[in-house]
Order: sequence, then structure tokens, then C-alpha cells
Amino acid sequence: MKEELNTKGVSALGIIIAYFLIFVVWGSTYYFIGVALKGLPPFLLGALRFTSAGLLLLLWCWFKGEPVFSKTLIQKSAVSGIVLLFIDMAVVMLAQKYVSSSLVAIVASSTAIWIMALDVRMWKANFSSLRTISGIIIGFLGVLMLYIEQFRYDTVTHEHRHYGILLLVIGCISWAIGTLYTKYRSSKSEEVNAFAGSAWQMLFASVMFWIFAFSTGETTTIQWVQVSSSSWLSLLYLILLGSILAYSAYIWLLKIRPATEIATHAYVNPVIAILIGVGIGNEQVSAFQIIGLIIILSSVSIIGLKKQKKEL
Repeated sequence: MKEELNTKGVSALGIIIAYFLIFVVWGSTYYFIGVALKGLPPFLLGALRFTSAGLLLLLWCWFKGEPVFSKTLIQKSAVSGIVLLFIDMAVVMLAQKYVSSSLVAIVASSTAIWIMALDVRMWKANFSSLRTISGIIIGFLGVLMLYIEQFRYDTVTHEHRHYGILLLVIGCISWAIGTLYTKYRSSKSEEVNAFAGSAWQMLFASVMFWIFAFSTGETTTIQWVQVSSSSWLSLLYLILLGSILAYSAYIWLLKIRPATEIATHAYVNPVIAILIGVGIGNEQVSAFQIIGLIIILSSVSIIGLKKQKKEL
């Protein structure tokens, strides 16, 4: 079954900007989340981030005259927000109790594979395309090369490590299901409200984060005066660029581009994270990792760029 892509009235520049946001900006959030977590606990960080971003985006949509209080839109956004945003991010935070950040990155990159496997509507097109399959596999191998040295010398050990891996797999599957639900759920009249949908998704996710922030005691134990300015600035970056711009770009792209192509962000994000780590955090990168970076970027080109030029 060939996927129908609604690219009418969509500029190539708009698509390029959207991909820049989910590739580069989302990749940079690895660093800023780490900085924010030095002053803010995880569930409270998620609550503040998505409440602020959701309200700001919803007000902007309302100011533009979009029907932001559509009952159908709100109901379907609730499902997407909880499955796509909250579950994935929550299990990643829980998984880090059992596994290292390197292993988190490796398992999380499998999201692209899960999206291809669960996108039933595109099974015929995806699994009959040697180009797509080879690109997905090559990209995952590139991610493995990116982190294999840290993993080999990882000193983090835990007898329940398999629990962490299981949680990460659940998170990847949840993100894939949420992505596909978001892509295929909208009616024709709702397609113009991608940003309003993003706002509601973030607000519903924030409700879940607030529930967990209160139930775990994060709201009562935090010392607000001790939160550093760097944590607050990182939170601001996550709100404006990571959520309002990048997440909205992701939801918008799901309306007009193949899900498997969009899923390649799971490969590119670690590349950006390492480049930022080298540039800002003075981290070292090996020749082996550089080869991994090249392989990842090549896999993205194999999967999408030639196809995108043809369709645009």
C-alpha cells in the first residue's frame, strides 16, 4: 500500500527547517536535559517543561483563530500525549537507574526499527524496499559503533540491568505506537491543527508528570532557591526550542512525510549530542566513533534524501 503524502502547499524550505529542528535541536536537548537535571528532579522537570510549552503554544494557536477546543482534537491528543510523550520519557528516566547512558542511547535508537515494524499500512512498501531496510540496519550499526567504546569500558553494573533494557524497549515501542497513532489518526479537517494538537499533547503529558512529581515527593523536597541559573536557562531552551519548535515540527512532519523517514531522527540525535559534547563539554571522540558518525549520516541519506527530492 502506497502512503499518500499531503504535500500540497508545503514548501521544500519548510520541510528542511522541520527536519533541522528534529535532527539538530532534538539532538542538542541531550545536553540541556543533563544540565537542567542538575537542579531539577526528573518528573518536575517534565511537568514544568510541558506545562509551559503546551500553554504557550495553545495560546498562540488560539490567538491565530484555530479551533483549539475541538472535542475530537482534545480526545485524540490525550492518547498521543500520554503514549508518545509521557510514557517514553518516564521509562527512560526510570531505566537510567539500571543502565548507563550509553546503553540508553543504543536501545533508544531502535525506535526507527520499531516504527518500520509497526507501520502496518506501509509494510508492503517498507519491506519490499531493499533501500529502506538496508538504511535502517546500517544506521543502527552506526549507533552501535558510536557508543561501543563507552559500553566496553562502562563501570556501571547492576544485577537488574535487564529490567532497564526492558523498560527502554517498552519506551521505544510506546514512542513508535504514539508516532503512528498521531500520523494516521487525524481527519482532513484536523490536519491544519497540528500545532494545536501538539499543545494539547504536551498538556496531557504534563498532567501525568505533575501526578508523579507530587506522588514521589519531588514538589516538596526541591529547594527552589538552590536551582542554578544554568538549570533554569536549560529549561527555557527545552521549552522554546525542544518542545514548542522541535516537537511541533515532528507532529507536522508526520502529516506529510513517511514515518520511517522521520524516524531517522533517532539515529541523527546521538550524532548531534556527541558533537555538542565535544564542542561544549570538551569530550573526546575517537576515530572509531567518527566512522560511526559517517555511517549514521549515510544511512539517513539512503533512507530518505533521494526519495524526498523526487517527491518534492
